[in-house]
Amino acid sequence: MTEHPKIPPQSQDSMPADEHKMDPAPDWTPRYPSAGKLKGKCAIITGGDSGIGRAVAVLFAREGATVGIIYLEEDRDAQDTIAAIEDEGGTGFSEKADIGSRADAFAAMEALINKMGGLDILVNNAAQQYLQTDLRDITEDQLRRTFDSNVMGYFFCTQAALNHIPEGGAIINTASVNAFKGNATLVDYSATRGAITAFSRSVASQLADTGIRVNCVAPGPIWTPFIPGTMPADMVEDFGSQVPMGRAGQPWEVATSYLFLACDDGNFFTGQTLHPNGGMIVGS
Repeated sequence: MTEHPKIPPQSQDSMPADEHKMDPAPDWTPRYPSAGKLKGKCAIITGGDSGIGRAVAVLFAREGATVGIIYLEEDRDAQDTIAAIEDEGGTGFSEKADIGSRADAFAAMEALINKMGGLDILVNNAAQQYLQTDLRDITEDQLRRTFDSNVMGYFFCTQAALNHIPEGGAIINTASVNAFKGNATLVDYSATRGAITAFSRSVASQLADTGIRVNCVAPGPIWTPFIPGTMPADMVEDFGSQVPMGRAGQPWEVATSYLFLACDDGNFFTGQTLHPNGGMIVGS
């Protein structure tokens, strides 16, 4: 049985925060030998430098994919992710970009596609969130920053991907349990995740006859840099203990949902949402 260490108080003054500063370190390591499920495929993961994005990047590499990651500014975490991809015997590339800008998102996507030689899978995962207990305290700057990262970036990267992704390709978007249950202290973030759920279903319908599948993963509380980057130290302590399973999830436990949707195992899934959330019952 996997050991799940307790999470001590901690906080960081940045968003996104840094994975290499977290205690304990998030567990992103894949658990099973490769079955070659993504052999010969090329995948781009936004926010691939840390957290769920890193876990997905390394798992995809283990399964045979060439992996490109886009990240905002966390250079060391991005370098660590590329090193982990290479440790799996894979090939990894990175681009630093603010995907809330259409020009920057397209430029990063095109650069990675050129380096990899194609694109079969896009994982829209980059996001930001900010804790506010009063709706009136959400500034216009914060609101726009959150929507630029969590919604506009997904639109722009998907638009760029559709110039390249072939029949049989896959687009997987990260949503959140908060899209379904809401969150009183993450109102703007929850709104973006609801938007991405609707975006995923709508694009899935639009692309159904092209053979490109579009799906969502809606994680619950997962131990990623989001948490110390968002919450005060006392709220971080024992993060995730409120869910039925009594603990936060680890990134590797979520990455398997993305693999399922990216490979042939998920061929009959489009417009759907998977819910790795520790037992929280929500409408799907």
